[in-house]
Amino acid sequence: MHSLLRYTLDLFEPLAPVDIAQAAPKPIASQHPQTPHQAEQRLSQAIDPAAFVHPQANRELRLGDAMVAYVFQRAKRRTIGFIVGPDGLVVRAPRWTALYEVEAALREKAPWITRKLGETHARQVRQHSARIEWRDGATFPYLGHTIALVLDSSHACVEKGAQLVPAPTVSAVGDGAVDTSRQFLRLHLPKTAAPEQIRDAVQAWLMRQAHAYFTQRLDHFAPLLQVQWTRLSLSNAGTRWGSARIDGSIRLNWRLLHFRPAVVDYVVAHELSHLRVMDHSARFWDTVGAVVPDYARLRGQLKDDAAPKW
Repeated sequence: MHSLLRYTLDLFEPLAPVDIAQAAPKPIASQHPQTPHQAEQRLSQAIDPAAFVHPQANRELRLGDAMVAYVFQRAKRRTIGFIVGPDGLVVRAPRWTALYEVEAALREKAPWITRKLGETHARQVRQHSARIEWRDGATFPYLGHTIALVLDSSHACVEKGAQLVPAPTVSAVGDGAVDTSRQFLRLHLPKTAAPEQIRDAVQAWLMRQAHAYFTQRLDHFAPLLQVQWTRLSLSNAGTRWGSARIDGSIRLNWRLLHFRPAVVDYVVAHELSHLRVMDHSARFWDTVGAVVPDYARLRGQLKDDAAPKW
């Protein structure tokens, strides 16, 4: 039996192949007398450059104004490839490629590499600032709304340990309209509950909501795309939002509930579209665009908006 093909939607950009056939090290610039101001600028850059350090780095190189410590690996491949992930830069090269060619390719791609490293770092900062403090009154985003936690150990909370309830009071905004953006999740826990207990109770509730909500959206888009999905499973992956198998199995990250419904719809349509086109060709994106015309904007929001770090 042939193994099942699997296609994934990654949080970070896929491997970027580089043709090194013409790559060569750049000549060293001749040294000319420098003004004191130029010397001061160069000294400042040498002392305190921006730094991107992969925790398993085994090589480093100055790329523009940044010092990049990266993981270098030899691999069975034809070209040099770059991957920018949560930990930093990984470089893979054919076994026969000389190190000077690898460094030449890195310098050629330096603007792209440093931009992606900067974007990844900024995203991690946003995620850290959005980290949830698991306590009574804590808040988190949920399908375009804000949910606040209420710890209540009374018998009023009977729905599997958690119950979504309307705000006990509402406030007027601007023109007198009612602000309904905030909801409350009542947890059947005492005020003294440990943060881990609160987090686990919220995660269990979110996973139940995710399965029901994703099923509804899959059933909505599948007929439009003329495909049939067979099974839904939930993922907790850190850098992957969804995947699809040729047998109709769909896997979606429950953390997608932290995004607006339109962003969730994009991911659902993306994975279902793989049941028609098993690649990321122009035909695939045309398929996605047939049901989600503004997929490019939503795809950008999925990358730019940071879901809370748990």
